[in-house]
Amino acid sequence: MLPRNGLRTSSRSMATAPSRLLNPQSLRYAVAGVGAAIVGGAIYNSVSCSADNIEAAHYPWTHRKPWQSFDHASIRRGHQVYQQVCAACHSMDLLAFRNLVDVCYTEDEVVKMAAEVEVTDGPNDEGEMFTRPAKLTDRFPRPYENEQAARAANANALPPDLSLMIKARHGGCDYVFSLLTGYRDPPAGVEVKEGQYYNPYFVGGIIGMAPQLSEGMVEYDDGTPATVSQMAKDVVTFLNWAAEPEHDERKQLGLKTVFLLTVMLVPAWYFKRFKWPSSRRGKCSSRRARDCRLCNNFPFFF
Repeated sequence: MLPRNGLRTSSRSMATAPSRLLNPQSLRYAVAGVGAAIVGGAIYNSVSCSADNIEAAHYPWTHRKPWQSFDHASIRRGHQVYQQVCAACHSMDLLAFRNLVDVCYTEDEVVKMAAEVEVTDGPNDEGEMFTRPAKLTDRFPRPYENEQAARAANANALPPDLSLMIKARHGGCDYVFSLLTGYRDPPAGVEVKEGQYYNPYFVGGIIGMAPQLSEGMVEYDDGTPATVSQMAKDVVTFLNWAAEPEHDERKQLGLKTVFLLTVMLVPAWYFKRFKWPSSRRGKCSSRRARDCRLCNNFPFFF
């Protein structure tokens, strides 16, 4: 057996090095972590089971994958559904016409679309308000002038703004899709008043919004069959894009960053493996020295 500062370590120290990972303190932490996960899962499941609505199922949205962008054809169809169905009651105050350019429409198409909308502007030189055709910089028009008018037209229920609806609801895309397609006849024992509807995915099961989608109510520009599920999928994709317009750029930047870090890993490993140990020999007499925790715990790098 060589001395402690020699080039070799004893077989006893080499045999006991891996056992450091299985010391009693580490085992206690592992057991505590597993126990906390089990208790947390049990509490979450108990709360979900006692809720008064059904948890939305998880659907395979393609844009959830790290390498997938939004389906821009679906965004365009979803905007058609919003424009022809949802815009009658729901506003999107955070979205302007210019946001649609090069996403689902060309600039000329958006300019023409905006020109069909009249917006209030002013005051003019005479101090009076006036109406004019909307421009690219104008936001989507509101269906009601104020909150009181919205409540008066919807039995005192206020239709929420849809700009951030996907982020504002637990379940996101899955919840909104399930809500739009989940209207059912009320089960026995559930009383639904006039002007209300039963939807098991809504909190409490009773919702003031009538079923909005029916077969063929929207004629898509690309000829896609307008089934209820197709329209719900498209409008949910559009709402998700409205809540995260930077989604595609963020993923592109993330993939570029991962690729760059992967390329940098090769020279970093080479320097760590062959260059850095030589500069440490003044502090560490041996790469496998028994008294060096760094060398014993990370032998791959040294």
